[in-house]
Amino acid sequence: MTTIKDHEVYQLGDLTLDVGVTLPNSWIAYKTYGKMNSNLDNVIVFPTWFVGTHVDVEWLIGGGKPIDTRKYFVVVPSMFANGLSSSPSNTAPPYDRARFPKISIQDNVRAQYQLMTEHFNTQRIELVIGGSMGAFQAYQWGLEYPDLVKRIAPCCGAARVSRHCYVFLAGAKAALEADPSLAGGDYALPPEAGLRALGRVWAGWALSQQFYREQLYKQMGFEDVDSFLIDFWEAFWIGLDANNLLSQLNTWQNADISKTPGYDGDLNRALGDIRATAVLSPGEKDLYFPAEDMAWEANQMPNAKLRTIPGAWGHFSEVGIDNACSEFLGDSIRTLLLL
Repeated sequence: MTTIKDHEVYQLGDLTLDVGVTLPNSWIAYKTYGKMNSNLDNVIVFPTWFVGTHVDVEWLIGGGKPIDTRKYFVVVPSMFANGLSSSPSNTAPPYDRARFPKISIQDNVRAQYQLMTEHFNTQRIELVIGGSMGAFQAYQWGLEYPDLVKRIAPCCGAARVSRHCYVFLAGAKAALEADPSLAGGDYALPPEAGLRALGRVWAGWALSQQFYREQLYKQMGFEDVDSFLIDFWEAFWIGLDANNLLSQLNTWQNADISKTPGYDGDLNRALGDIRATAVLSPGEKDLYFPAEDMAWEANQMPNAKLRTIPGAWGHFSEVGIDNACSEFLGDSIRTLLLL
């Protein structure tokens, strides 16, 4: 379970969700960097991704970094179910564990809007940036709050989960749910067999065929594929809460900005209504969110450009591991902030 302590919490109160359930005493966790100016308009919002927290995006944030805290006030809000914001692992009955209600991307963004406008009194958001599941949220911000958001930067993500990505996620969920010790979410001990199996499923998707062919895992300190599977992938998932994972996976599988009221599933129209200046940054070899899918999305948007991150790192193109990928993405962000 997530035990990160260096964050703050904003109480949202009783939050009515898209599924019609009211989540009582809900909260959103967040971390801030830099200082807000007197006009309350030098703000960047950076929502987290699947299983991510603010710690995972700090490589982009700071003085002299692409998101420069000498100029900008940065807020990193945690997604619901990541273990810091309201989650299956920290919510009281009757919504604890597997009884935690289904959460949409729209629910997350509305909670973030409440944080930014009620708590910070934000008058203008210079940029909403997000990677992977954070990209869904960046698109949603641009669609739902066009008068507040000036720019968006979705990275290695999408505006709607594709059928292929849905199938991948279904396989990952099945690996975890096949462990009988999951006990429908009411496990006494973590379902380690299921978590390890989930890690092995993920290992084949997060990184490209070229990554494995060129043995780039050695750059991460692993001698061979088996040590990479055990000491990186299995070890990572063992430390996470299974109910939190399943909740976030459900959010991901159902992510779609065209579910926003008034769009009736028309993704072309939803993308066309995003007025914010945008740079879309897919990974060249991303298996979850292929570059051609983000290229199509850019073509539907009136003020969007595509800058594909080159290389073999797949979905890891945006996580700050490979220097070349990081420099390319950083340059894209700096360029966007000048537009």
